[in-house]
Amino acid sequence: MKIRARLSVFFLLLAWAAPARAAEEFFDFETLRFRARMLAASPYVARATTVPESLRRLSYDEYRQIVFNADHTWWRRESLPYQLQFFHPGFVHQKSVQVSELNGRTVTPIPFDRELFSYGSLKIGAALQANVGFAGFRVLGSLNRPADEVVSFLGASYFRALCLKVVYGLSARGLAVNTTEPDGEEFPVFEEFWIERPGAGAKQFVIYALLDSASVAGAYRFTVTPGAETVMQVKAVVYCRKNPKVLGLAPLTSMFWHGENSPTQHGDFRPEVHDSDGLMIFTGASEWLWRPLSNPKATRVVAFSDENPRGFGLIQRDRNYESYQDLEALYHLRPSAWVEPVGNWGRGAVRLAELSAPDETNDNIVAFWVPERLPPAGEPIEFEYKLHWFTDQIRPPAGFAVATRAGHSQTHEPELQRFVIDFDGPYLRQQKSDPAIEPDVWVGAGATLAYKTVQKNPYNPTWRLAFGVKPDGTGRPVELRCFLKKPPHVLTETWTYLWSP
Repeated sequence: MKIRARLSVFFLLLAWAAPARAAEEFFDFETLRFRARMLAASPYVARATTVPESLRRLSYDEYRQIVFNADHTWWRRESLPYQLQFFHPGFVHQKSVQVSELNGRTVTPIPFDRELFSYGSLKIGAALQANVGFAGFRVLGSLNRPADEVVSFLGASYFRALCLKVVYGLSARGLAVNTTEPDGEEFPVFEEFWIERPGAGAKQFVIYALLDSASVAGAYRFTVTPGAETVMQVKAVVYCRKNPKVLGLAPLTSMFWHGENSPTQHGDFRPEVHDSDGLMIFTGASEWLWRPLSNPKATRVVAFSDENPRGFGLIQRDRNYESYQDLEALYHLRPSAWVEPVGNWGRGAVRLAELSAPDETNDNIVAFWVPERLPPAGEPIEFEYKLHWFTDQIRPPAGFAVATRAGHSQTHEPELQRFVIDFDGPYLRQQKSDPAIEPDVWVGAGATLAYKTVQKNPYNPTWRLAFGVKPDGTGRPVELRCFLKKPPHVLTETWTYLWSP
């Protein structure tokens, strides 16, 4: 990550600080960057909503009656490889955004038009004005099917994407500000979007976005290449009006209700319910870490300190339908998301926040990068990364954890907490039972290690590492780490866990 102060002659000559409103105005990333800088130099003023009260009062069922008319899909008549559809404001979408088409460097705003939508039995459509705007948009392309949805931007700075053979799952965000802080989280908003008109044979498309909130303003460019692995190249520059306590870059948001490591299934018939089952990190020191997710009784936050991280992401590693038994939600087909920094991001930490969730409708998992230091307010914070949306294309080259189970024996040493971790991988699959393969287990303050074992599973190609810990009675959370080794070689990623007695 580069954090530097730079003001070009171009910025000094440029006087555009108002939203694009006419086709003769010109646009590129530098003009967007300048707009963000000018916004951050002024006191924050929340945009007034143009969404009428009749829309804001819609119920969930009423809002669902509003459907985009596919015949009016933007760029469909020109048969371009990527096309646009828009989300109608209303219900929880209380504010709208301005969407513009970018053709070369020429901006043409796309006005709201009620003819773009079908309203079912609702009677509110005829009275809507052209300044209502859109709640967001989605880009269609040839993916799993012709004219399939590829990416959508809807709500604050949230967005999500699809790759081949998946359904929507976790989301990404432009920025995380003061997530889980006692004074409350701030949600920056993408206020305006510019979408490049794609060429006839385009293999990718480009989206620009202007972000604003009480603490920050920012300019973003997303270059999206759909495919078996959909990749977003994200370039951003952020200016702080005031430095927040926590500034989270490249945030990912997901849901974990219960899984194989959970003490309860909450009375649910499905064995597991989650969009992601673990946080994976590839550190600047080339160590792979795996942290299984959980649904804690109270919010908990953990930070993994690092320098120049090589990647991190929220992963849906378990791809077996039998693990979920859900024919509607299709959790086994939810994508993973992986952040690959471009350039050096310096010192900081990958922060994981796990919130308590009463059901599967709440996104209770957030992961992001927190720089160790921020420049003075008003100075640019520049960063770039590739955001991969995938199924199983990214995993550690050595062995990796495929299952985490925890519990007690009711008859033998019930005071012990037992952990069972199954490891898989190309090398481990080929190995027969071998006493030279050893478990390496570390137990932090709050408990002591009672035993550890490892064995080749005779019923599948995995290796099972099991260990038990005895709490010291203080009740404090205990950090755990383990991996398999065959000295002098490490054979697997490092499994990490935070256990609350």
